[in-house]
Amino acid sequence: MALHLVTAALPYANGPVHIGHLAGCYIPADIYVRYLRLKGKDVLFICGSDEHGVPITIKAKQEGISPQQVVDRYHAMMKKSFEDFGISFDHYSRTSAKIHHETAQQFFKTLYDKKVFVEEITNQFYDEEAKQFLADRYITGTCPKCSFENAYGDQCENCGSSLSPTDLINPKSKLSGSTPVLKPTKNWFLPMGEIQKSKEFQEFIKRFENWKPNVKGQCASWLNEGLQSRAMTRDLDWGVTVPLPDADGKVLYVWFDAPIGYISATKEYFSHLTPGPSPQEGGEKKWEDYWMNPESKLIHFIGKDNIVFHAIIFPMMLMTHGGFVLPENVPANEFLNLEGDKISTSRNWAVWLHEYLNDFPGREDELRYVLTSVAPETKDSEFTWKDFQARVNNELVAILGNFVNRTLVLTEKFFEGKIPQQHTLNATDKELLAATGKAKKEIEEALEKFRQRDALAALMDLARAGNKYLADTEPWKLIKTDAKRVETILHNSLVLTAALGTLCAPFLPNTSKKIFSMLNIDPVKWNHAEKISLESTPSLGKTALLYEKLEDSIIENQIAKLHSSKPTPPSSANSSPNFKLPNQNSKTDISFEDFQKLNIITATILEAERVPKTDKLLKLLLDTGTEKRTVISGIAHCYEPEKIIGQQVLLLANLAPRKIKGIESHGMILMASDKNGKLVFATTSGKTENGSGVS
Repeated sequence: MALHLVTAALPYANGPVHIGHLAGCYIPADIYVRYLRLKGKDVLFICGSDEHGVPITIKAKQEGISPQQVVDRYHAMMKKSFEDFGISFDHYSRTSAKIHHETAQQFFKTLYDKKVFVEEITNQFYDEEAKQFLADRYITGTCPKCSFENAYGDQCENCGSSLSPTDLINPKSKLSGSTPVLKPTKNWFLPMGEIQKSKEFQEFIKRFENWKPNVKGQCASWLNEGLQSRAMTRDLDWGVTVPLPDADGKVLYVWFDAPIGYISATKEYFSHLTPGPSPQEGGEKKWEDYWMNPESKLIHFIGKDNIVFHAIIFPMMLMTHGGFVLPENVPANEFLNLEGDKISTSRNWAVWLHEYLNDFPGREDELRYVLTSVAPETKDSEFTWKDFQARVNNELVAILGNFVNRTLVLTEKFFEGKIPQQHTLNATDKELLAATGKAKKEIEEALEKFRQRDALAALMDLARAGNKYLADTEPWKLIKTDAKRVETILHNSLVLTAALGTLCAPFLPNTSKKIFSMLNIDPVKWNHAEKISLESTPSLGKTALLYEKLEDSIIENQIAKLHSSKPTPPSSANSSPNFKLPNQNSKTDISFEDFQKLNIITATILEAERVPKTDKLLKLLLDTGTEKRTVISGIAHCYEPEKIIGQQVLLLANLAPRKIKGIESHGMILMASDKNGKLVFATTSGKTENGSGVS
């Protein structure tokens, strides 16, 4: 039997899980795994926390704690959230575990001994104030390809280009804000350009033809550009130490050690199942069945920002090591936006999973349904609370829930909950029963191609067919004249309900359990969904509504909570149009955390007019990229209204609204003042998209 090894991207242990993570990776992976299990496949589902790298050390410095304390906190939080939500990992590990450090070091040493790496002394950026070399993510600057001003030293998240720190224009250290200098240091590089030319890699990339277009396109962009060597070690004090005698103060590059976390987590899983002196001995060697058996199929579920690492770099690591299977597919999703804006951990613009579970107890399937319905499978998509409400009420409640509820209620009403017999079938009955097989086939084909939105749509179409069947046959009218016919109608409807219980299980596992409990039968395996028999079932179990409508007040509360969760500046003085941020001579220090609370974005002035009976105030209408908002600004003594139309400005967007001269102002534009008191617009060096964050 073929083995299936499914991995979900290791979530980074510097914050909680949010709905963007769920839609982009974890729900799609869970749906696929549950589907394979229902089909009786041998499948292992692996994940764990990614606990190394620069953002962890930055967060630790900000909070004045150790990196280990940071990852311990978020590992526990994420693990619990996944468990409570029902993501069905076989094992959830972490990369700070001893077994991972040992596995990653062994992997590196194997490549080193095989002389895969190129050892080079290169000039790396060094922060003279912080007195340390800077990893790629400690350096930001302007992307040389798209002019994005906050590109990282390894990748531009705006255009997706692979970069080296020395490619950046005007590089800055994220530690001190100073311009770093170049100093020589030794590191070990993976010669990706050479590996790209190899016969084995060229054979591997033929698999791309069957991959999703967004994944295939990004890979093609990287390969057409030609791959460059990339250092697999870094000058850091947090991570997996490089297992070489001349590598003091160096750790493995986080994108070298993180994917090896899938391997170490598999080892750990079997070491827990089979007692033994080490993960390398005895029955614990079973991990090799999934990683080294040519019959094993490896599937990576990830977000689009991780495509190159899973589709190109990790396969290169595996093939140069030797013995490992290579990814069969990397079905990456794009990004999910929230209420017209990008999800942002730093700006607290997110729907956090642990908070959802607290606010909506027992409603995990509703979130699974909506996030699958709007999944960003090949392009970015959006979640809004109003759409969430509409999909739950108009689809889950009104279609799937309605059919199941009507079927069960009518069975209880007309036959006291006993399963009615099936008699002669007419064309309408046969059409209904045939619909299950058709839907099952459509769902299978869609899931095999990782088109889960299409699969879910086919499931709901089957529920619609059930509602139409009841509406067309009208058993509530026939019961007075033809009870035998009503028996057949409700028997068929119960069979369809059971089929829906099976076919919905990958998407809506709690719903599936409820359906089979109410039918009073054991769950039906996938391959039996179109040939279900209820002959041996005497009566229904306890019935209840599958779903309940979401009232407006619940949704309004969530919208208000989301907007109120955006941080506001600490001082109430900021609500004044004359408020000024501390100048360079100010002796008032603010913490970095307070600075992070400022949500400064780019916006463009669409309209400007004087506020009557004032000398200094202008009423401005600004385009923020997602909305138009009114701001009152005290700049009328320096600028004529008509001359600033089209001016791009920096807007402090999360300032508490305040009425000024009877007009509610929503934010404050940032200005600089010269020695003569003239105000000058603070803005970016080049025009950027409205709503771009400033950091």
